[in-house]
Amino acid sequence: MFLPFLCLIVGLMLAGSATLQQKKTVTSKSVAAIWSQYPYPQVELTRNKGSEFRSPVGSDVDTLMSKSPDVTSSQVNGIATIGQYRPQYKIAWAHPTNYGERFTKDLNGIPVNNKPIIVLHETDASASSVINFFQEPHFDENVQASYHTMIQLDGTVVYLVPPEKRAFGAANSEFDSSDGSETVKTNPQIASSVNNFAYHVSLETPPDGHMNTQPTHSSYTEAQYHSLAWLIAQSNVPEERITTHKAVDRSGQKIDPRSFDFYKFLNLLHYYRRF
Repeated sequence: MFLPFLCLIVGLMLAGSATLQQKKTVTSKSVAAIWSQYPYPQVELTRNKGSEFRSPVGSDVDTLMSKSPDVTSSQVNGIATIGQYRPQYKIAWAHPTNYGERFTKDLNGIPVNNKPIIVLHETDASASSVINFFQEPHFDENVQASYHTMIQLDGTVVYLVPPEKRAFGAANSEFDSSDGSETVKTNPQIASSVNNFAYHVSLETPPDGHMNTQPTHSSYTEAQYHSLAWLIAQSNVPEERITTHKAVDRSGQKIDPRSFDFYKFLNLLHYYRRF
């Protein structure tokens, strides 16, 4: 049942196998410099598997942003609460074969110190199918894939890969920045990619977008937009380094996230970053 998803989204999402990774020592200081700006799953501080509080995400952006900011960022039972919004969450860690280490040097031994980026994706399948696939061990490098985080249709944030690890979210890829084209090659048999400095977040695709290559679909839910903005607001990655799978892809085959309203997302991100 999952084979179509595997062929559609995983085929070119490779970043290298666990067995072919460079055997380099990554110091804790170096790792911290790479991933410290990414959203950290603070939910690990609590045993609670969900939240008792849900923000009214049915409100439109203007209504939400017009509310007086009478609360500040805090934690409730270890879960970050921003602007009175605290989405439900769950932890579904991917199998270790489906992600790797972030490296301080590329394949040629040249130091790499790219600033963090955030790459937005969509799943092309149901959230449950994606979780099941990522939790299966894949020793074949041709089927290894993962995101750091996924946001379900109901806004639930699913933590899949720790931010200090390198998720295999984009294969042949580059990020165009003010510093030029950024990419890192870590595997001799696979094209260079942004994975070494990327945090991958995927939105669950609505049912009408499953397993097809149509350029649009019915788009994402209000809950998803709010949870995405909430998640990224926990980082200090600047807007100009938040991008999409389509934008970084160099295979010419990736079009996700389809029907994504970047303006709406940025408005919400501005709101949540006020706290």
